[in-house]
Amino acid sequence: MGYMKYLKQTKNTEEAKKLAKERLISFRTEPALHRISNPTKPDRARALGYRAKQGIFIVRQRVIRGGHTRPMIKHGRRPKHNRQRMVLAKGYKQIAEERVSREYKNCEILNSYYVTRDGRNVWYEVIVVDANHPSIKADASLKWLANHKGRAFRGVTAAGKKSRGILTHKGKGVEKNRPSLRAKGRRGN
Repeated sequence: MGYMKYLKQTKNTEEAKKLAKERLISFRTEPALHRISNPTKPDRARALGYRAKQGIFIVRQRVIRGGHTRPMIKHGRRPKHNRQRMVLAKGYKQIAEERVSREYKNCEILNSYYVTRDGRNVWYEVIVVDANHPSIKADASLKWLANHKGRAFRGVTAAGKKSRGILTHKGKGVEKNRPSLRAKGRRGN
């Protein structure tokens, strides 16, 4: 394993905590969507499919924490409309993946992982793959991405599956979750 073993050993040392604080200060000055050359957590990135090769890159995305404001209500004043905040089933991770996917339209989202947070923001690093790159098309473990468009918006990444309730809930009792509760209801079953 090499250097990965030493990364895990130095995680909770004083030097690592100091470095994390310095990084957080620099993250605040960066734009919300920032493409980076190397992952902040190489062990986590590699576990989720990142490889240091052409066609794969990392984007750090900042998401503001807290509730989501509803759009202005234009028609109707029914009680079910009278709330200031939206109740979303999406997590911050899925929102970060969707924002990166909107910026890089010709690429696909492979996965993402948590980096850090403060009182106002949370940062994720998203692994992005250019599915039409020759090195990706030649890679047997990544060429399947060429036929899977819009993964972040369809809820088929790990964060999307979690919000749909199909990442961990499997088997007896959750038959109506697949492909979705709405689709199951439209089918008339």
